Amino acid sequence: MADTQDRKGGLFSRFFRRPKQEEAPEAQETPKDAASESAELVADREESGDDAQEESKGFFRLRLGLDKTRKGFVRNLDEIFLGERQLDEQVVNRLEEALVTADIGVQTAYKLLDGVKERVSRRELDKPEKVLAHLKAMIREMLSEVESPLRVGYGAEPFVVMVVGVNGSGKTTTIAKIAARHKAAGRNVMMVAGDTFRAAAVQQMEIWAQRVGCTLVKGKDKADPSSVAFEAIHRAVSEGFDLVLVDTAGRLHTRAPLMEELKKVHRTIAKKLPNAPHETLLVIDASMGQNAIIQARSFHEAIPVTGICLTKLDGTAKGGVIIGISNELKIPIRFIGIGEKMDDLRDFNAASFVEALFAKDVAA
Repeated sequence: MADTQDRKGGLFSRFFRRPKQEEAPEAQETPKDAASESAELVADREESGDDAQEESKGFFRLRLGLDKTRKGFVRNLDEIFLGERQLDEQVVNRLEEALVTADIGVQTAYKLLDGVKERVSRRELDKPEKVLAHLKAMIREMLSEVESPLRVGYGAEPFVVMVVGVNGSGKTTTIAKIAARHKAAGRNVMMVAGDTFRAAAVQQMEIWAQRVGCTLVKGKDKADPSSVAFEAIHRAVSEGFDLVLVDTAGRLHTRAPLMEELKKVHRTIAKKLPNAPHETLLVIDASMGQNAIIQARSFHEAIPVTGICLTKLDGTAKGGVIIGISNELKIPIRFIGIGEKMDDLRDFNAASFVEALFAKDVAA
């Protein structure tokens, strides 16, 4: 939150600078004093320098957050080509093994490999370093196709986001971070404790709502989650809330009855407010590796998942799974989580992600 306040303070100072003292009217216009003009130029440069510094810090945080994935995925690729001057069949075979055993999924691994082999056959890739550059370009292209940050449409009715995922994926924390972002922008935000079967889940939502300064709607212990969602939407419409974030009970994608309950919550929201939920956000723990692809597919088959948030990238070497999810499911990637701070929930940017992934190692 401190970072948010600092940014707001910067904007405040830009728009509400102390006005210059008015000069006494003269018969002729006096040219602007060279010293004051120079001072203004310096101030403008300092502001642009601050922006550049913030951008640099942000990229460093992203690079640091992807450090384990880089060491587990990209370093393996680097080692294949280390000391190799020619691209022979043995090198290609080692590349195949590295891609297939990575956490990007077999389907995606062979798509990348086929792309390399095609260029090799046309003699467009004749050196190992060119292969690595081509892999980087293909991954960037895959991720660019699903780069789509969440755009909340504020209007006469509240914008409703239904958040789903398995237990432990980081749903509640993600909700709090999204809420904090929009609360800081001056929006009226409601959080809904839809996991009614776990008292700890409701308590956690209460703590976050208090910290962020949001309204929390909760039901009685063991209440029907659909009834809680219904009441929340009714209140949000009548009281003019801008954004509603609905938490749901964490459930295994293999448990059919629990997935049916999720469908019921989705239908209830749609019945109470046409076209809602406007976003169904699936939160996935990156450390699940290839199993995350199976999870995402199962949830998407049960309800129309419109966006994905991949969390805990800073704590795993399996972050390459984002490439597999992007290639196989084509579901928009809204956010990535690279740490516990509020601003560690980042809008997904494919170019920045790939540059950070393939960057040099960063000391922790």
